[in-house]
Amino acid sequence: MPVQPPVQPILRTPSAYDYPLLLKQLWITPLANAPEQEIVYRGALRFTYRQTYERIRRLTGALRNLGVEAGQTVAVMDWDSHRYLECFFAVPMIGCVLQTVNIRLSPEQIAYTLNHAQADLILVNAEFLPLVAGIRAKLEKDVQFVLLRDPDATAPLADLPFLGEYEALLEMATPVESFPDFDENARATTFYTTGTTGLPKGVYFSHRQLVLHTLAILAHFGTAPGHGRVHREDVYMPITPMFHVHGWGMPYAATLMGIKQIYPGRYDPQLLLNLIEREHVTLSHCVPTLLHMLISHPQAKQTDLSRLKMVIGGSALPQGLCRAALKHGIDVYTGYGMSETGPLQVVNHLTGEELHTDLDAQAQLRVRTGKPVMLCHVRVVDERMHDVPHDGRSQGEVVFRSPWLTQGYLNDAEKAEELWRGGWLHSGDIGSIDAEGRLQIRDRVKDVIKTGGEWISSLTLEDLISQDAAVAEVAVIGVPDEKWGERPLALVVPQPGTEPDAEAIRRRLLDAAERGAISSYGVPERIEFVDSLAKTSVGKLDKKALRQHYRAN
Repeated sequence: MPVQPPVQPILRTPSAYDYPLLLKQLWITPLANAPEQEIVYRGALRFTYRQTYERIRRLTGALRNLGVEAGQTVAVMDWDSHRYLECFFAVPMIGCVLQTVNIRLSPEQIAYTLNHAQADLILVNAEFLPLVAGIRAKLEKDVQFVLLRDPDATAPLADLPFLGEYEALLEMATPVESFPDFDENARATTFYTTGTTGLPKGVYFSHRQLVLHTLAILAHFGTAPGHGRVHREDVYMPITPMFHVHGWGMPYAATLMGIKQIYPGRYDPQLLLNLIEREHVTLSHCVPTLLHMLISHPQAKQTDLSRLKMVIGGSALPQGLCRAALKHGIDVYTGYGMSETGPLQVVNHLTGEELHTDLDAQAQLRVRTGKPVMLCHVRVVDERMHDVPHDGRSQGEVVFRSPWLTQGYLNDAEKAEELWRGGWLHSGDIGSIDAEGRLQIRDRVKDVIKTGGEWISSLTLEDLISQDAAVAEVAVIGVPDEKWGERPLALVVPQPGTEPDAEAIRRRLLDAAERGAISSYGVPERIEFVDSLAKTSVGKLDKKALRQHYRAN
């Protein structure tokens, strides 16, 4: 047994400042370097960083006036807004826990998450008042409410015991002078997974984890030699909901950099395209379905998207969609993580040589999963937790260690232990690693199709089918088969004004099988054309719902 080296304690001068990694520290640099930079809401409201920080101080004063105390949970139900950004900081900075409520869950699930997180105060957008009124009787605590309303919004449509309206409360509040120091491991945020099985699970993160995640984003993206590099002259706009993994952590990173930020409110493709062009947006991120929504809008053809860097995550980026985005001039590439990982773990930055290949080759390269971010230990393991060979072919489950992984599930020790079995966070994704250390996600464990004694990747089939010019969206699921156990079923949404040819799609897959790219068992007999595909609350394909529907029919 190896001898442990002696631990040498750090000797601190009594007056030295220990500098805990708290979210308040993210404001030091932008206030010093870019105090007059803008934060914009829907192109209509504009605040400087100096004004935004003043509003955060006022919001803190307002929360204290309402009796909010450290340790309590403040929930927010809003679209992506300057208000949400203010809450990202103000609530945790006074020692409270920010719950970002997924407003796209069902009313019953929203009530469950509010009860499970034990929310004490809810800041609610006027648009969601009927929803909140409908679930109020199911809330277990005597929850208080603050109204969020745009200047042009109509009067509230529900009778709730409001403590006040957000802007009025800020106006009346006295700004706090400073924010306290406390343990950097204190819980800062809670939100709930959007999985398709069982009740949502509460994921939580500390101040220290969020600060380290922010620094890792800037270190990794900022040291890219060219492709996908993030820098201080970027203009940032999220197209990932701020309720989902803190908008993938980018609002914190954008704030620390002091760059211009654009918040679009509720996602409307025409407004998003207008903001991209008018505000000169250069940096964004979204799931593939939202990218498809954006570039499929008629206005996309008249909009200059050539400045835009777009990180795609949440689910696999099909080559067909990647190619369509490249034709619009979007510098599109992938990132990988999950709700439990903060989320960032892997990014796919292309090399200078790869950037000089043609469009078809670029599409193949850009949809790869990528390499681990700084401080992220990413492995692919077998059932005994042994690493599989790094040959690009051997497959296993992807597991993680990094400084910002959730330490468990809120009030659910059994599921938390399952998540962290063996001391590694288990993703539930099947992947492989090549000789250069590049990870490739092959499929979700639950989405792999088991047919003819082989495991077939639904993602690989979707990627091949997406390359047909007449295919807008595609999902491949396994359906029961008496002979083979399961067989793949391809569900295809056609491009508007086109009529895809099922036999042409089958020929494409047969060609891939002949080349050895897929197993011959992976070529589906059934290809069905549908108007739409079921999605989760964050825009991912809901394959559980698709399987339930098509297995019953």
